[in-house]
Amino acid sequence: MADTNDTPPAAPRRIPRSIWALGLVSMLMDVSSEMIHALLPVYLVGTLGVSTLAVGFIEGIAESTASIMKVFSGALSDWLGRRKLLTAIGYGLAALTKPVFPLAQTVGWVVAARFVDRVGKGIRGAPRDALIADLTPPGMSGAAFGLRQSLDTTGAYLGPLLAIALMWLGGDDIPLVFWCAVLPAFGAFALIVFGVHDVPRAAAARRPRMPLARAELARLPAHYWWVVAVAAVLTLARFSEAFLVLRAQELKLELAWIPLVLVLMNVVYALAAYPFGRLADRFDRGLLLAAGFAMLVLADLVLALPGGLPGLAAGVLLWGLHMGMTQGLLAALVADAAPDSLRGTAFGVFNLVCGLALLLASVLAGGLWQRLGPQATFLGGAAFAALALFGLLALLRRQRVARR
Repeated sequence: MADTNDTPPAAPRRIPRSIWALGLVSMLMDVSSEMIHALLPVYLVGTLGVSTLAVGFIEGIAESTASIMKVFSGALSDWLGRRKLLTAIGYGLAALTKPVFPLAQTVGWVVAARFVDRVGKGIRGAPRDALIADLTPPGMSGAAFGLRQSLDTTGAYLGPLLAIALMWLGGDDIPLVFWCAVLPAFGAFALIVFGVHDVPRAAAARRPRMPLARAELARLPAHYWWVVAVAAVLTLARFSEAFLVLRAQELKLELAWIPLVLVLMNVVYALAAYPFGRLADRFDRGLLLAAGFAMLVLADLVLALPGGLPGLAAGVLLWGLHMGMTQGLLAALVADAAPDSLRGTAFGVFNLVCGLALLLASVLAGGLWQRLGPQATFLGGAAFAALALFGLLALLRRQRVARR
């Protein structure tokens, strides 16, 4: 992966306040979502009698729905030149679905709420990331997206921590946890409405007529498409974190402590994302990505081995480190590669491809789990991650030879 940051800024600069605000919005919504997500697989399997294969389908379809929506919302934000509007609509829609989870009595209601919630995520995702790219000073995309990922992921572990406390206080009352998740969701919506502002489009800026038309997509450089391809292969190796929760249940971790799985993963993710984002602004991004791929191989191997609860903790820690090393970096690569007027479209296409890969990965993981057991699921993930790593290393070697 070519390094796009050979000449770093002459003097350190601060990340704009608006990016901090967007990070806080993401954090609040993630608190809400992870309070639900930490217990939803167990609720589906243990209370509603859903199979693990069905969990894979539900999670995969939910996430791929969000990814499909990101394509259209990103392109629309490029066409309108108003990224905050779509971001606020997405957060508002997600907030409105939260009360459905504690009220649901059948799988159909849960699936519907999860689907609409992910539609909201899809509407806000690409415009929000494009807005961050618009707000970021040159040479700071790694730090900006690393910060956003760090704050976003802080919410992802605060949510399960709150779920643990509420499960303990409420006597394992899962619907109570779901009700409490409503409050931070509406807080996120209020903050995006009153605390974030659009970046005005310059009068001379080119406005794409049809951002998803072939002529406009042709303006996206080859480097951007390499980023998309690398991210897709990586996503095939990284199925839904719901299977980490199910692994904890299979190892007989007490119900009230199962959310600790996502807490550990997301604490490591949050701590790693910003430092690695800063490193990405100064060093070879391809090598940093390769190291992140290697972390996923190790995580899957450890989770597949019969190591009991200590092995589970080690595998989840490595999984979180992999996320911190790769996710913000991939977003920064997209932001740097795409033209300003097509940033929303670029993030939308990127998320669509990764979402389809996640759907396939989650369905395969659920099928392997149901037919062959959890070890087969994680060994399969390790094989895909190793394949992605070898492919990335071959690409990096070819690019070095071409530069010489």
